[in-house]
Amino acid sequence: MNVAIVTGAGSGIGRAIAIKLASQGYKVLVNDFRSDAAQAVAAETGGLACAGDVSVEADVAAMVARAEADLGPVTHLINNAGYVHQSRFTDLTVQDFDRMIAVHLRGTFLCTHAVLAGMLARGAGVIVNIASQLGQIGGIELVHYSAAKAGIIGLTKALAREVSAQGVRVNAVAPGPVNTPLVRNLSADWQRTKAAELPLGRFGEPEEVAATVAFLCSPAASLFVGQTLGPNSGDVML
Repeated sequence: MNVAIVTGAGSGIGRAIAIKLASQGYKVLVNDFRSDAAQAVAAETGGLACAGDVSVEADVAAMVARAEADLGPVTHLINNAGYVHQSRFTDLTVQDFDRMIAVHLRGTFLCTHAVLAGMLARGAGVIVNIASQLGQIGGIELVHYSAAKAGIIGLTKALAREVSAQGVRVNAVAPGPVNTPLVRNLSADWQRTKAAELPLGRFGEPEEVAATVAFLCSPAASLFVGQTLGPNSGDVML
């Protein structure tokens, strides 16, 4: 039985991932820092809700313990939790930077660390980290966000080199701008400018990113190790 934890799954891309995996028969623990949002998506997916902040070690430990007790050994982890904050670099505070790194990069580390021992003991597991194309090319007024996402890509590659031979596949997905509440919180000027830059001419939809994640979670992706897939409307071409 496939048991997946999807962090930050109360809305947007995380919600779409939880729904997609549940439709494929996964048992899904829906995590979000907002309890009501987690409960709503768990109701949609027939899964288990668990509120918690992925940057807090005790919250992560409780989440993994809950998944293992109620659903079974965690076979898949999707590190999706994150947020967007827009600011020129000169206006960033240390608190702004630290919080961005804490949620994105520390959160990915803590959640991965909490499930990895079990995956290695079983000789099988899949970890998919949600990065961003801005971790590859950078973004104006999003220096701290870009740095956090670049860190996730680096973590993905290095960890994949450590654990792939032991049966745990680690990959990343780096979406471009997607029609989610997070992106809609960015300025209208930023959104117009970004859309005009994209070869596809439009932002993605959460379901399009979820399809990429579902592929990486599946046996069909058995040769994908340490990769960063880019459903990004052509913003980055590799």
